[in-house]
Amino acid sequence: MTRPDPFTTPDPKAVVNSRIMDFARHAGLDGTDYATLHHWSVTDLEGFWRAVWEYFDIESDTPYEQVLAEERMPGARWFPGATLNYTHHALRNLTDDAVAIIALDETGSSHEVTGGRLRAQVASVAATLRDLGVGKGDRVVGYLPNTPHAIVAFLAAASLGAVWSVCGQDYAPKAAADRFAQLEPTVLIAADGYLFNGTTHDRREAAGELAAHLPTLKATLLVDHVGLPWTSRAFPSLVVPWEDASTRAEELTCTPVPFDNPLWVVFSSGTTGLPKGIVHGHGGVLLEHLKTLGLHSDLGPGDRLLWYTTTHWMMWNLVASTLLTGATTCTYDGSPAPFARLDVLWELAARHRVTVFGTSPQYLLGMAKYGIAPSAHDLSSIRVVGCTGSALPASAYPWVRDHVGDHVLLASTSGGTDVVSGFAGSAPNTPVWAGELSAPHLGVALAAYDAEGLPIVDQVGELVVTRPMPSMPLYFWNDPDGTRYRDAYFSSHPGAWRHGDWITVTGHGSVIVHGRSDSTLNRNGVRLGSADIHDAVERLPEITEALVIGAEEPDGGYWMPLFVVLAADATLDDPLREKIKEAIRTGASPRHVPDEILEVPGIPHTRTGKKLEVPVKRLLQGAPVEQVVNPAAVDAPDLIDHFARLGAERRRRPA
Repeated sequence: MTRPDPFTTPDPKAVVNSRIMDFARHAGLDGTDYATLHHWSVTDLEGFWRAVWEYFDIESDTPYEQVLAEERMPGARWFPGATLNYTHHALRNLTDDAVAIIALDETGSSHEVTGGRLRAQVASVAATLRDLGVGKGDRVVGYLPNTPHAIVAFLAAASLGAVWSVCGQDYAPKAAADRFAQLEPTVLIAADGYLFNGTTHDRREAAGELAAHLPTLKATLLVDHVGLPWTSRAFPSLVVPWEDASTRAEELTCTPVPFDNPLWVVFSSGTTGLPKGIVHGHGGVLLEHLKTLGLHSDLGPGDRLLWYTTTHWMMWNLVASTLLTGATTCTYDGSPAPFARLDVLWELAARHRVTVFGTSPQYLLGMAKYGIAPSAHDLSSIRVVGCTGSALPASAYPWVRDHVGDHVLLASTSGGTDVVSGFAGSAPNTPVWAGELSAPHLGVALAAYDAEGLPIVDQVGELVVTRPMPSMPLYFWNDPDGTRYRDAYFSSHPGAWRHGDWITVTGHGSVIVHGRSDSTLNRNGVRLGSADIHDAVERLPEITEALVIGAEEPDGGYWMPLFVVLAADATLDDPLREKIKEAIRTGASPRHVPDEILEVPGIPHTRTGKKLEVPVKRLLQGAPVEQVVNPAAVDAPDLIDHFARLGAERRRRPA
C-alpha cells in the first residue's frame, strides 16, 4: 500500500525545543524519531516509566522498590513501596504570584487565581473537610460546574487521601445519585447553579434533592457561584458556606499515600444499568497525566490550556492536571457556542494567550458549518488544537489550518474515561495525516485485533492494549472479586485490554478511529448512558418503551434519534415531542435532547430482555443484517428488518 503524504510535518526547530525531545535526550535517546521512541516505551516498560519518573522529578516520601513488580492485566503492580500525594505535585510548581487558574464563562468575563491563592484555598478547604471527619479513604463528591471551586475541592480532598468524584449540574439529581450513592460519601460540595446558553440554571433545589439521596453525608458545602441565596433547611445534614470553608488561614499538609491509593472515582455512562465506578490511583494518574500533558501536549510553565469540558467528562481531570506541569489551566462555565457569542471560546483563547486549545469534532464541524471565522481573533499564541470525543473527519483539517493557523499542530486524540488518558494522538515530533491519529501514545502498546485475537494492519479491528498502563483502573467500585472489571475489558482477549473502539492501525503507523463498538451516547464529546434517557422518557404515561441511539456518520456528523413505542391512546404530535424533550432536559441532560423522535412498532430485545442497542446502531449506519445480529436470538425478529429499512431510508435522504 502506498504511504500517503502527511497533511503537516513537524517544524524541526519546534521539535528540537520540545519537551518530548528533551525527555528523549534525558533518556539517552537523543535524535530518536517518534516511532523509535515509542517502540522503546512499550518494549522496555520499566525503563520508560522510570525515565518519566526521573524526568518529572517525582517526589516520593518513601522510595519505590521496583518500577513494575507484576506485569499482568488486570492487576499490574506499579512502583510498590512508593508513597506520594497528587496534590503536592499539582501545587509544587506554582509560584505565589503567577496565574494558576483563569476562570472563564460564556459572557466573556474572567478572573484569575494565583498560585498562592490556590494553595491557600486548598489548605483552607482541606482543614474544613478534616474538621468534618474526612480522612484517608473517605469519599467527597462534587455537584459542580467547571469552575475553580471544583479544582480546589478536588485538590483539598486528595491532599487528605480522601477519594474524589464529581459530576456536572446538568445531571438530574437522580442521575447524580445513581453515581454518588454507590460511594457512600461523607461530604457533598454543591453549587447554586451554572450558566448555559444565556440562561442561569438554578440548581439549589436539585442539590437539596441530591443530598437527600445520600444518607451517609455528614455535611454539604454550599458554593455561591451564580449569586442565588441558599436555604439551609433544604439539606438534611450540616451545611457550611463555601466562603467560610475556603477562607481560613491554614497551612497545607499533604498526606503521603501508596502509589496505588485511590485518587478519584470516574463513572461510566451507565448504558446497561447503574454507572460503573472506575477507580484510579494517585501515582498512576500522576505519571500518565505528566506524560500526556507534558510530553504529548508540550505543556510547561508559561503555557495556558483551555479545553472545553464538563466536570463529568474525563477531560476535566486533565484540565485539573494541567497544574502538574506548572502551566496555567482555564476553567469555563457555559455553552461552547452560546447563541449570542458563537465564537466566544476563540475570543477568550486570543485574549488570554492560550497555547493549547481543546475541543470536540462536533464543535469544529459546527464552526465550519455556521461560517464562524476564528481568525478574526489573534490566535498566534495557540500551538496545539486538541480534539477528542469522537473521530475527527479529514474535512476538518484544512478548516483548522485556514481559520486557526498553519503553525498549529492539530492533535486528534482517542482515549477513555477507563484509563483517564489517551491511547493515540499526536506529539510535537509526529507528522499529521488528515482524518488519522498520528501514532499510539508513548507507553501504550496499542494494536487492532481481528475476530481471532490476532494483530492486523490496514484493516479494521478492535482496539486493544497488550501491556499495562499505570492509569488502568485499580478496580471498579463495589466489585470485590473483580468480576465486573475483568468482564468489561478482558473477557474477549484474556491478558489484553479491549476498549470498545473500532480502529485501523495503518502501515505508516497512524491510527484511524471508526467509532465506538458499544452504545455510549457521545454528544459533543460529552458521554451519557442511554439508560439515563430511557429512564426519563419511559416515565411518561404516553410512552411504553424507548430506545436512543448515537450513530457516527461518514461525513463526521453525529445522528442521535430516539425511537418510541406509544401507549394505546397516545399520538406522537408536536406537544408530545416537546414533552419528551423536556423530560430529557430535566430528567437526564439538556445536552442530549435527540435530533429526531420517531415512532416504531416495538423495540427489539435479546431473549433475556436486553435492548439491542449496538445492533440497532449498526443497522442505522448501514451494516448488513447478517453481520449485525442473529434473528433467532431476538424476541421479535421482524423488528430487525424495520430498523434496517429506517437506516436505508435515512441514507437515501438528500444531503
